[in-house]
Amino acid sequence: MINPPAPAGPGAFVHPALFYRGQEEYLAGVGGFVRTALAAGEPVLVAVPGPRLDALRESLGDLATAAGVSWTDMTRAGRNPGRILAALQDFADRHPDRPARIVGEPIWPGRTRAEVLEATRHEALINTAFAGRRATVLCPYDELGLPAAVVSDARRTHPTVLAKGTDLLPSPDYADAAEVCAGCDLPLPEPAGGAPWRAYAHGELGEVRAYVESWARGTALSPARRGDLVLAVSEAAANSLSHGGGKGAFRLWCTPGAGVVAEIRDRGRLTDPLAGRRRPSLASVNGGRGLWMIHQLCDLVEVRASDSGLTLRMHMAAS
Repeated sequence: MINPPAPAGPGAFVHPALFYRGQEEYLAGVGGFVRTALAAGEPVLVAVPGPRLDALRESLGDLATAAGVSWTDMTRAGRNPGRILAALQDFADRHPDRPARIVGEPIWPGRTRAEVLEATRHEALINTAFAGRRATVLCPYDELGLPAAVVSDARRTHPTVLAKGTDLLPSPDYADAAEVCAGCDLPLPEPAGGAPWRAYAHGELGEVRAYVESWARGTALSPARRGDLVLAVSEAAANSLSHGGGKGAFRLWCTPGAGVVAEIRDRGRLTDPLAGRRRPSLASVNGGRGLWMIHQLCDLVEVRASDSGLTLRMHMAAS
């Protein structure tokens, strides 16, 4: 089992969902959460989609510029859901002497199905990552704008639900993170038109880099983003050589939106579900540094683990 029990007791980590219908309920729930944090002298991070940021600032008035409030546009900070957890932990780490309050809205109308799956995985794993920490992470969900399945999954990833006012009610549907993550491991769709696989083994990492660099010149990626793609694939291939049986295969293709996708497949195992999602320590040797870097470089990272090995699908938008 990955998940700890539902939080209870003073000082425990609290992770409620807020299900809202319309802006009035949103501003009341999230705004009330921020006001409570400031009244208690607790630092608060608000990481929500840009349009919501503007509405919240206006509703909070002078409190919006209070020293204890940090604002982040989740459409940028959380474009890749795999980056969100580290950002929340970094904020909490900056305030070790006080409980941190965080508003994190990782799923909003317009997210792709692939992004929603990785964001749902994030929501399940956050309970493990923050276990034992004095922090509260409130996650708003738009009941009117999101598919019913997304709202249903939110009830499974949050131990509690913030009801009207400040009451925290247990979520009867709360599930273990391993169960939720298994449900996110849906088969990856094949690229339209197909894409050939290219094998590699020890001593061939330079050839992998050279091939990706040459292929990327024919895409819509800028020179800087082409460099990011080469580095991401190189890190993934290096992981294959070190931890994935000493060999692997990769393929590349373009998407209709002029972005690119790189996929790596090997015989590796992902023993730590948080690998790459939390910042590795300076002292760590095998702490997921390569996967961490891949998450920072790419706009979406899909991971699929099976009995036959590990598949890593890395998305990079043209802009």
